Amino acid sequence: MSITTPAGFVAAGHASGIKASGALDLALVATEDGAPVPAAATFTTNLAAAAPVQVSRDHLLATGGRAAALLVSSGNANAATGAKGRADAERMCALAAQLLGVDATELLVCSTGLIGIPLPMEPIESGIAALVAARSTSAQAAEDAATAILTTDGGRKEVLVEGAGFTMAGMAKGAGMLAPDMATMLAFLTTDAAVEPGALADLLRIAVRDSFNTLTVDGCTSTNDTVTLMASGRAGPIHSGVLVDAATEACADLARQMAEDAEGASRIAHIRVTGAASDGEAHQAARKVADSLLVKCSLNGADPYWGRVVSDLGSAGVRFDIDKVAVAYGGVDVCRNGVAVPYDEEAVADHMAGKTVDIQCRFGLGDGVGVAMTVDLGCGDIDENRKTS
Repeated sequence: MSITTPAGFVAAGHASGIKASGALDLALVATEDGAPVPAAATFTTNLAAAAPVQVSRDHLLATGGRAAALLVSSGNANAATGAKGRADAERMCALAAQLLGVDATELLVCSTGLIGIPLPMEPIESGIAALVAARSTSAQAAEDAATAILTTDGGRKEVLVEGAGFTMAGMAKGAGMLAPDMATMLAFLTTDAAVEPGALADLLRIAVRDSFNTLTVDGCTSTNDTVTLMASGRAGPIHSGVLVDAATEACADLARQMAEDAEGASRIAHIRVTGAASDGEAHQAARKVADSLLVKCSLNGADPYWGRVVSDLGSAGVRFDIDKVAVAYGGVDVCRNGVAVPYDEEAVADHMAGKTVDIQCRFGLGDGVGVAMTVDLGCGDIDENRKTS
C-alpha cells in the first residue's frame, strides 16, 4: 500500500535539514518516465494562501492540467512570506525540473509547517538533488515520501483502493488546523487509470467535497491545504463513476486517519442532519454543531448533552423549527419535538464511551441531508497549540 502502487509513478523522501531533528523533510512523487500526465488539485479557500499554493495554481493553468512531478517540503509553510516566498517556491520547481528533464511549470509544489518564516533555501537546494536521485518505485521510497510530509502527525497516513483493472493510492498529512474547505492538511493521490485533465479535476472536486470538506477538527482553515491527483493512464480508461467512487473512498479514508490523529483528540464524532430544507442548509447545520466548542467538550466528557446540539442547530443560520427537531446519539432519541424524552441511558452511555460517536439531528422540514466529522476537545489540543507549533 503506497503512492507508487499505481503503475507509472516513483517517489522519494530525503532529510535536507529543514527540520532541526534531522527527520525526513523533502518528498517527491513523479512519473516514472518523466512525461507529464493529467493532474488536478483543489486548494485552500483561505485568502492568505501560501506561496506554493499560488505557484501550483499557476502551473496547472499554464499546462492545461498536466504535471510530471510533485515536490513537497515540511517544517516550514512558506506562507505569509511575500514575493520572496513565491520566488523560493518557483526556485524549488526549477531545480527539480532541471534534474528531471521537464519544464518547471510541470512541477507542483507544496510546503507545510510554521507560517511567516522565510523558507531555508540552502538545505532545500542541496537536498533536491539527492531527493531526485533517490526516486524509485520501491515500497521504501514511497514510505520515505509519506514520512517526509509529516509535521505534528503521529504517523504516516496512506491508503490504497484496488478497483477493477486499476488502482488508486494516496498519502496525507494533517493533525491540526483542519477545517473545510479543506480539512494544516496535504493529500496526494495517484492512479494508473486513463482520464483527461478536465474529467480528473471534476472527479477530484466531488471526492474532496464528500470527504475532506466534511472534516473539521479545530475550525481553522490552513494557508497551505492542497489535494492533488495524478493519472498515469497505464491501466487504460475507466468509467468516470467508478473513478469518482474510488477517489471518494481514498479521500474519506485519509480524512478518517486525520481525525483519528487529531491533536489531543480521544474520539471522533459524525454529525448527520436530515430533514433540512436543503442539502446546503443541512451541511451548514451539521458543520455548526461540529465546530461547537461546547459540543466538543461534551464529547470529551462522554456526556450526551443534547441541549448544546439543539442550541447550535438553532443558531446555524438555516431554516429551523424547535418544535420539530429531534436529536439521537447512536440511534437512540434523547430529544423529540424540541423536548427531552425518556431513553435507554445505559445504551447511550455505552455509545458515548466508544471511540466513535454518531449524532443524528432530524429537522422535519424537507429532504436535505448533510454530514460533518469532528473530534472532541481535550487538554492535549491545548497543550499542542498554546505555543507556536
